[in-house]
Amino acid sequence: MNALSATPRRSAEEQVRLDAALTELFQQRITFNQTLGLEVVSVHAPEPRVRLAMRPELVGHYLYGRLHGGVISATLDVMGGLALMVGLGEKHADESTAQVLHRFAKMGTIDLRVDYLHPGVGEFFIATAQVTRLGGRIGSTQMRLTNNQGALIATGAAAYVVS
Repeated sequence: MNALSATPRRSAEEQVRLDAALTELFQQRITFNQTLGLEVVSVHAPEPRVRLAMRPELVGHYLYGRLHGGVISATLDVMGGLALMVGLGEKHADESTAQVLHRFAKMGTIDLRVDYLHPGVGEFFIATAQVTRLGGRIGSTQMRLTNNQGALIATGAAAYVVS
């Protein structure tokens, strides 16, 4: 392979293993995500997606049954982290699942901004995120939370340490 050739990509089987490992990490091993009730819908670039069902435990305004602002913020934060995990998998597409998972060891939020646009009312919510920058040490994302009717509830922007 010459210097101009693309880096070899992991096999389709290895990509399936990575996707399953990301889903398992996000849904099972990060127990806070279980507390929120986050379910992975997609771990594919450029826009991974999670679902959050409305439950009484997540209500922030008892009279109106609105989703708590802290739940919104936390969901957007973990969504940005998932997007960066997916992005790191894409950036290092020649690495095995174990190598990519090892890259998450030092990952952490360093800045988070949330804009609350509409009341968090709905049967369920969908969070998405896109990586806007993925450098050697810092990654940035933009996130969105919509309800089951497609109304934009909140947006977010965040920066994370990735190494």
